[in-house]
Order: sequence, then structure tokens, then C-alpha cells
Amino acid sequence: MRIGIIGAGNIGGNLTRRWTALGHEVRVANSRGPETLQDLAAETGATAVPVTEAAEGAELVVVTIPEKAIPSLPKGVLDGRAPGAPVVDTGNYYPRQRDGRIAEIEDGMPESAWVAKQLGHPVVKAFNGIYADHLLGRGLPAGTPARIALPVAGDDEEAKAKVMALIDELGFDPVDAGGIDESWRQQPGTPVYGADLDADGVRKALAEASPERTAEWRA
Repeated sequence: MRIGIIGAGNIGGNLTRRWTALGHEVRVANSRGPETLQDLAAETGATAVPVTEAAEGAELVVVTIPEKAIPSLPKGVLDGRAPGAPVVDTGNYYPRQRDGRIAEIEDGMPESAWVAKQLGHPVVKAFNGIYADHLLGRGLPAGTPARIALPVAGDDEEAKAKVMALIDELGFDPVDAGGIDESWRQQPGTPVYGADLDADGVRKALAEASPERTAEWRA
């Protein structure tokens, strides 16, 4: 699969490492330019490109940048992707630690619904609640007891299925977490966030989540 990754921080970098190792063709970009990604490209065989070229021909695009930076992405940044290519949002809203106040999220809009609005394109929310290092070292074969599960939320069932298949390939059990309007169940401060639960544990944690954002995660 041809995959475009916008953002080369901890999650973006490790997804680049894992997917290239599995034989996928990865184009990766960051805000500082492809010349700053030459070490990652040399390590993985990925192609470092400008942000405006990351989605070119991609069958899947991952947006993994700070929430506050989403509105600053170039207009049409997703336009070059292949027809029907899912757009994955890995992001989280960290108002006190990084992003400042985003009024619509503070007023109750799920983070990924806000991201989709800024991008002008539906997204699939995934990879937002796992530690980046665990992507590298904790994947296990399907059927392994206590295999870590990752929730996946989105409104497009076909797009969600493609993302879930890639998660399984990475060594994690994908769990359907409903539509984007339900994606608040996997935001920071919820029981599933950062918990490394198995599939049954993820389903239980999603069901127990409260829609009220805790004080730690409000501006």
C-alpha cells in the first residue's frame, strides 16, 4: 500500500518504521521540510517529501500533528490522495500542555470531528491512545492472549475497515469504536486512553467513558 504520513514526531516516525518494515511504500512529511527527515528516510527507506506532496497517490493518509497546527496545513493538502483513501487522525487535544484553547472542542465537539471540519474531509480516529514506543515493540500475532487492542472510530465503514486491517497487520486487535460522534470515548482522560487493554477491555472501557472532559484536559 502507498501511505502518506503528515507529521514525523513520535507516532508518525514509528508508523513510518513499522509500515516500511512490512513492505508498504511510505511518503513522510513534516513542517520543517524533507531535508530534516533524511535520517528517518535513510533508516526506513521511506521517501521524505514536502507536506504538499505527502498525500500524492496515497491509498491511506495519516495526519499526526499537534491539534493547534491542523488549521495551518496547506489548503488542498489531501487532494492528491487516491480515490476513497482513508484519512487517519491520530491527534489529541492537549489544551494546557500544548494546544491552547480551542473553543469548539471546549464546547463539546469531539476532537476528531473538529479535525475533520478543519480538513474539510471525514477522518478515522486511530492510534491516539497508544504510547509511540509500544507501536514498535508490543505488537503480537493475531490470536495471542492479551494482545493490545486499539479503538477505531469513523463514519465511513469501508475506510474504517482498511484502517483496522492495517492495525491488525501491525500486531494489534482493532476494535470498532463507532462513529466520529462517539470518538470522544477514546480521548485523553477516558478509561481506554493509554491503557494497553485487550479487545474485551477496550470495549468495556469505551462503554464506561464519560462525555464530560475532566479538568486536566480542559483549558
